[in-house]
Amino acid sequence: MVLVDTGAWLALADRGDAYHGRCREFFRNNREPLMTKYPVLVECVHLMFTRIGVTKTIHWVETLEAQGVGVFVMGADHLSRLAALMRQYADLPMDLADASLVLLAEENGEGRIVSTDERDFHAYRWKNQHPFRNLLQEQG
Repeated sequence: MVLVDTGAWLALADRGDAYHGRCREFFRNNREPLMTKYPVLVECVHLMFTRIGVTKTIHWVETLEAQGVGVFVMGADHLSRLAALMRQYADLPMDLADASLVLLAEENGEGRIVSTDERDFHAYRWKNQHPFRNLLQEQG
């Protein structure tokens, strides 16, 4: 399973994005299940409306379903961990979407991610000790 961050989805959908080619290549060649979180999807849709328009954004959401992208659902019992993570990384700062991906890594024991964010996911640690492995950076 590979985690996917907002920037990778945006770059894939937006041909004008500097990471578009690398993301297109990654998603075209990837054969592993992809997983993300609702805060990431909310952030994507909000940003995509402006960048690529409503119609293409809706098509993107439909494509996620057709491709079988997994979406981990959080419950109220996750709020304390999300807040702790956001407090721990307040100097960056860590937003809810990033905190949800760290939580997902902790819940599934998997720290491989696809992200255009070269700073934050280099700094974050899941379970406070394990670094993320950004597959997009390894590719480029």
